[in-house]
Amino acid sequence: MSTRPGPAVYVAGLVALLLFAGFMALGIWQIERRAWKLNLIDQVAARAHAAPVAPPGPTGWGAISATTDAYRRIRLDGVLDNSRETLVRAATALGSGYWVVTPFRTHQGFTVLVNRGYVSPEQRTNYAKPTGPVTITGYLRITEPKGGFLRSNDPAAGKWYSRDVAAIATARGLSNVAPYFVDADKSGTAAPVGGLTIIAFPNNHLVYMLTWFALAAMTIVAFIVFVRQDARKRQGALDT
Repeated sequence: MSTRPGPAVYVAGLVALLLFAGFMALGIWQIERRAWKLNLIDQVAARAHAAPVAPPGPTGWGAISATTDAYRRIRLDGVLDNSRETLVRAATALGSGYWVVTPFRTHQGFTVLVNRGYVSPEQRTNYAKPTGPVTITGYLRITEPKGGFLRSNDPAAGKWYSRDVAAIATARGLSNVAPYFVDADKSGTAAPVGGLTIIAFPNNHLVYMLTWFALAAMTIVAFIVFVRQDARKRQGALDT
């Protein structure tokens, strides 16, 4: 009887090779993703701690993106349009409640939706509404289209679960509205409470990378064990 590996070993070898290559590719991809994420975190941190700048105007709206503009510090000068504000469902460190999203007519002639901050359900009809010229600083945020997790915005019913700039602008009859919104800094008022923006990016790529590489190593080990067991079986057959 031949001691050469049987067909099962060759099949197992092919499967092991494919799995090994796939796991290694995923591990290398996670290395690249981790480098990208670390770079993004550094960029956002630099923007978030920089001096506030003027809001991007209409000529620059087409270039706005999460990669290049999210969490940029913004300074707005103009007037709040309290008559057309929108309450958006919110879950915060202060509890469940609402974001007060108010149109802000800038001195530059366009409108920016401003998330002035959080109000509790009890405060939703009783909070500060500044009139006249004001200055607001905060973070540029990218629009949140459609709605929240498993809950779609329902403009007709006045139910909002995300800060969808285009939908809110349409529902409130606004024009010349920036395609982003601004999370306002803490203002000192009892309500709404600003300054609740959480700047955090999950970075689990190192764990994923190690997992994929570990699976690649385990694939090789499993194949070696299989080959040895097959060889022992064949040797035992020869001995008998």
